Amino acid sequence: MKNIRITIIFLIGIFISIGCEEDVLDTKPGNAYSEADIYSNIDLTERLVFYTYNITENWGLNLNNWWTRRIGIENASDEAWFHFVPHQYRITRAEISPNNMGFFLHKWEQYYRFIGSANDFLSRIDGSPVSQTNPEEVAVLKAEMKYLRANGYARLINYFGGVPIIDEPFQLTDNFSVPRDSYEDCVDFIVKELDEAIALFPPEKVTRTGAEFGRVSISACMALKSRVLLYAASKLHDPSTTPNGPLYDYTKATKWQDAADAAKALIDLNAYSLVPVTNAIDYQNMFLSPNSELIFARPFHPDFPNVPDDFNTLPDKAQSPVGSGGWGLSNPTHNFVQDFKMANGLRINEAGSNYDPKDMYTNRELRFYANINYQGATFKDRELEYWLPGGADSKDAPGPDHFAATGYNLRKFLDESIVIDEEQSANRPFPLARLPEIYLNYAEAQYHLGNETEARKYVNMVAGRVGLPEITSSGVDLLEDIKYERQMELFFEGHRFYDLRRWMDAEKLGEDIVGVNWEKQDANGNLDPEGELVMIDVEVEDRSFTEANYYLPIPLEEIEKSGMQQNFGY
Repeated sequence: MKNIRITIIFLIGIFISIGCEEDVLDTKPGNAYSEADIYSNIDLTERLVFYTYNITENWGLNLNNWWTRRIGIENASDEAWFHFVPHQYRITRAEISPNNMGFFLHKWEQYYRFIGSANDFLSRIDGSPVSQTNPEEVAVLKAEMKYLRANGYARLINYFGGVPIIDEPFQLTDNFSVPRDSYEDCVDFIVKELDEAIALFPPEKVTRTGAEFGRVSISACMALKSRVLLYAASKLHDPSTTPNGPLYDYTKATKWQDAADAAKALIDLNAYSLVPVTNAIDYQNMFLSPNSELIFARPFHPDFPNVPDDFNTLPDKAQSPVGSGGWGLSNPTHNFVQDFKMANGLRINEAGSNYDPKDMYTNRELRFYANINYQGATFKDRELEYWLPGGADSKDAPGPDHFAATGYNLRKFLDESIVIDEEQSANRPFPLARLPEIYLNYAEAQYHLGNETEARKYVNMVAGRVGLPEITSSGVDLLEDIKYERQMELFFEGHRFYDLRRWMDAEKLGEDIVGVNWEKQDANGNLDPEGELVMIDVEVEDRSFTEANYYLPIPLEEIEKSGMQQNFGY
């Protein structure tokens, strides 16, 4: 638990080292700022808050684990397979253990590090000189820190269930053996923090645009509250399911109404609206700049504090096909691709869908073409070639071994107008909360309250925006339609891993990952660059899932230091 305690000198060393242009930060070496300096100068105080923004992550959290800045949680779900170091995601093969955490190795430590930063700030800011000279600015910074602390705890409970609630800095004489709080107490703490943050903001901070884009707002707090209450109400936290007990259960009788109310409160602000789209290009471009439905985001741009100016951290380099100069690290799975509906709103296996397995990429719904790079798609003004022998995007491509092992690359978030390794997209954000999520949160909560008409209204807002026919289903079919819209609308935005777990969709979580190989073959089945294009199904990863995998294990070093209770099944 010693990692939770963050000293002020350590923090200043971190946020000075990332570079700032303000003159006040150039007057002393990075390790020379005292506590008195920080809490006497609004610019230094603000930088302390900016450092803590790293708890929201950018394209991944990169402090102790280099790779997580270039890949994300999508590879631990059926969305994608991490081609370069697949063993990082040990949970997908039920291999994760307290002393073998893979991709998740530093999550506990990192989130508590930033929680410690927030605790230190919130314990010192009241009564400080800067709070007397800049009371309005300090109130906003306090609100931001409360949100950031709540964000950290929300992420922790999504991984681990109930965790220790620590809201004061540790002192050297303190007992570091802190027990875990119940899941329900953690949810209550997060909601309280967010409500207090909302009350601290002045009314005009409902949204934050222009020079303030990317900073926490009233709406960002409301969006996180909506998500936390929806997750808490879900099947995983029902006492009748396994695992159960105080570390996992949420028992409030009003849980679905609370989730619905939180979502509707944000909707009723009327501060956001869906971006209209008429085609896949419109939808793809929607993710390249701020817009009317983006509630909260991290700008991936060097002008924003603490975001690295590093071409290799951008999705264009990390995710583009190898033939376009990319690494193609997170390969969308064929499992996921085949979940996309047809343009007529039917699943590919439904009667009347008009799906043709020999022409499987034709007449799919709009988001398929905006989100996925596939064989024959046009990307950066060229046709993608995943076929052997010699295809520009196949394993025959020169350079690093970054071909698409599943037969697909990501398209969402990629800016086709820039030159990889030479340019950055001008102001592309990474979405942390969008209006479609809030509509879908509300639809799901209303479904569970038995208000199917209201649920259909809001899920249809999301489906209708991309040209799908009106959803008229009811009962379990309506819930499946709501789940589908979450799956496709929030693709690669960090939701799927948590959604499958809170729904307890074990079948999906344990499903083997499959891909497609493309070959040009002659009449005898031999590879021939002039031959006929043939698709071959391949198994990419043999996955498995156990009940224990609904949560991560507490890292062994934390158990040894504190003696806290380990999670079920580990």
